[in-house]
Amino acid sequence: MSISRRNDKNLLSRAHGRGSDVLNEGRFEKLSRETDLENYGWIDEEDISSVKTEVYKDSSRRIITENKSPDIGFNFSINAYRGCEHGCAYCYARPTHEYLGHSAGLDFESKIYVKELAPELLREELMAKKWRPDTIMMSGVTDCYQPLERKYKLTRGCLRVLADFKNPVGLITKNSLITRDIDILSEMAEQGLALAFISVTTLDPDLGRKLEPRSSSPEMRLRTIESLSKAGIPVGVNIAPVIPGLTDHEMPLILERARSAGAQMAGYTALRLPFSVTEIFSEWLAKHRPESREKILGQVRAMRGGDLNDPNFNSRMRGEGPKAENLQTMFNVFSKKFGYLEKDFQLRTDLFSRPGDQLGLF
Repeated sequence: MSISRRNDKNLLSRAHGRGSDVLNEGRFEKLSRETDLENYGWIDEEDISSVKTEVYKDSSRRIITENKSPDIGFNFSINAYRGCEHGCAYCYARPTHEYLGHSAGLDFESKIYVKELAPELLREELMAKKWRPDTIMMSGVTDCYQPLERKYKLTRGCLRVLADFKNPVGLITKNSLITRDIDILSEMAEQGLALAFISVTTLDPDLGRKLEPRSSSPEMRLRTIESLSKAGIPVGVNIAPVIPGLTDHEMPLILERARSAGAQMAGYTALRLPFSVTEIFSEWLAKHRPESREKILGQVRAMRGGDLNDPNFNSRMRGEGPKAENLQTMFNVFSKKFGYLEKDFQLRTDLFSRPGDQLGLF
């Protein structure tokens, strides 16, 4: 049985602390139920008690994914989790849960698949002779530091493996939990093997709480940038997504404050609404920004050739048209003004060696 807003008018009042109000019952065997009471800047027990997080075992036998998109600046990624408790209303990854028989709404943020063998699988793949050292990004789809990472420590386990092999790693997250792993990341950074990007969508705490209900607050993300920078870890800010008519005006201040906190690199992506995310985000606007809904969607269409999504390479991350050009100009001007690096930070691959492989020393 599935429940939607059309059939249950009281559903909105029950889904406190979630980014979507679409609720589906799962098809797979449940392994456990979890309630995470950690404080990520604004979460309290009342916020997260209405819809419990369910954890499923992901039995995948591979962990490194090769990316072939020209829009993404890395070739390989790791995702130890499928689904994401952060519950961001705009998340482009939501439709991936539909391939598992779940909904892109509440299911995506409350039914989380955990690859419990991720560190072991990573070690196997790095030991294989066909692996050629290359930077591996963590969080290619869902956040590697989402709340369940506090318990499962799969990201930390994978970092230990990468450190053992001296294989470079980059991380993208919006969760301050990354500071837990400063011990590993700082040692790797000393060898030119690690960098991190912290995603900042808005500096408005009220908007952030509604838009990204289970992620770290804006101020905590800025403090995270500062902590990573002070530990000698190259860190950047990722303004993602930029939502025209809602958060685009914040770009200069985000760049300024992140730079003051220690960010050396910066990037941004424009909002895109693939498949069912269109409805989820549109209805989020109807609930939280009804007076601006049509204006915001109209500006998205203006950047997407009249549609709410553009799946094409080379344009899907930035958009097209005058609005997209203005965003790019604003980013370029203020990135230069605040002194961000103009070139990508390069990690080393020449130090890679397989543990126990003496030939790797020559």
